[in-house]
Amino acid sequence: MRKHLGTLGVVAAIIALFALAMILGTRQAPGEGEAFVGTDSAATRHIEASQPGYSPWFKPLFAPSSGEVESGLFALQAALGGGLLGFVLGTLRERRRHRAAAADGAAASDAAAAPPEPRS
Repeated sequence: MRKHLGTLGVVAAIIALFALAMILGTRQAPGEGEAFVGTDSAATRHIEASQPGYSPWFKPLFAPSSGEVESGLFALQAALGGGLLGFVLGTLRERRRHRAAAADGAAASDAAAAPPEPRS
């Protein structure tokens, strides 16, 4: 029962953090048009305001045609990263499980092959 309470507590904390982020994230600062803008846009605005003569060091190789395409590519990148992370963690877990099973099997076969100790 104690294990389930810990799990429920973690789930409740995650839901509370998500709700708090959604509430705070929807507030707009005065003069901003979009609620969710990236840090790249904010950094660009700040640089242009503080140093008007600044020129970028390089130009992007690919510029998405719209914000929706950019969001879709970002979501695709996040999904691929999450899938790769899950694959790596699953592989490592199974590798550890197989090594533990092999070690247990070797210990059991060593114990079975050893002659019994004489009683005194």
